[in-house]
Amino acid sequence: MLKGNMAKKSVCIVGSGNWGSAIAKILGKNVQGSDIFEEKILMYMYEENVNGRKLTEIVNTEHENVKYLPGVKIPENVVAVPEVCEACTGADILVFVLPHQFVRTTCQKMVGSIKKNAIAISLIKGFAITDSGIQLISSIISEILGIECAVMMGANLAVEVASEQFCESTIGSKNEVTGRLLKQLFQTPYFRCTVVEDANTVESCGALKNVVGIGAGIVDGLGYGDNTKAAVIRLGLMEMIKFCEIFTTGSKTETFFESCGVADLVATCHGGRNRMLGEAVVKSDKTIRELEKEILRGQSFQGPLVAKEIYEILEKKNMLQRFPLFVGVHQICSRQMSPKNFIEALREMPTIQ
Repeated sequence: MLKGNMAKKSVCIVGSGNWGSAIAKILGKNVQGSDIFEEKILMYMYEENVNGRKLTEIVNTEHENVKYLPGVKIPENVVAVPEVCEACTGADILVFVLPHQFVRTTCQKMVGSIKKNAIAISLIKGFAITDSGIQLISSIISEILGIECAVMMGANLAVEVASEQFCESTIGSKNEVTGRLLKQLFQTPYFRCTVVEDANTVESCGALKNVVGIGAGIVDGLGYGDNTKAAVIRLGLMEMIKFCEIFTTGSKTETFFESCGVADLVATCHGGRNRMLGEAVVKSDKTIRELEKEILRGQSFQGPLVAKEIYEILEKKNMLQRFPLFVGVHQICSRQMSPKNFIEALREMPTIQ
């Protein structure tokens, strides 16, 4: 807790899609009347035109993201800003919640506008692939901006969070003080946060579960029932654990039993957008890009991109045979394999080792 005349901490949200808008509702309410946080929150919003009006103007006058989270009111102390440097200048806490493919370029724009002692937290579910292998999004943020970056992942479908249905989330922070501060910022009676030190596994779960979610949707599209979906969820969880053992430094099995792990996996496989995509891929011959425009109103499915990145690293490491579910999802999304062959690919799942 801040004491005495210590300055309150200002918050900036970097991103404003449906999850970013749901988080804006939480943070906007939490900072009101706070002794710790400044009441005004700036939210970087990529400018778009909606029905002839600027989206930032709509959000700042009607206090609703009518394109990505319609019907949900965002507190008036959250102000949408179309320039990321304007939004982040002077912020003590930067909350990143934008598609992972835009993180590097966005951070590069922010260089020079960030306070030296600022901290970041990434709510972004994805990876980056480099010549040396997989790079976590939090490490990209930390590397470019030169600041500490924690993560938060969990079974947090944006619409349900925005409607204040009880759920949990996991904050991964290697710094105990930072973890406690972020819990104070995010936790509400309906949004319960736990803090763990194993931040790398927390973040990896957030990316990997989207790939398994597509697999669950493929099962739905093929007309299989709960038994088959349960098998895909279990096999997917095993591949997630095995992948983290190989590629995530210091991964702890117990982290998979936090909300970021099995809970997020189950929620995604039953109600997430990537599950929806998996079903659509079976029932349609449209490309992923076409399905994004049709289903998500301009936002992107993160699962196919993560599946592609995973495939590339597994191919480079000669490990494709060890991850048939991850490989199958990528090949189906890229139309290299018929969805009808998905279950057959899982029948010969190798013993986890």
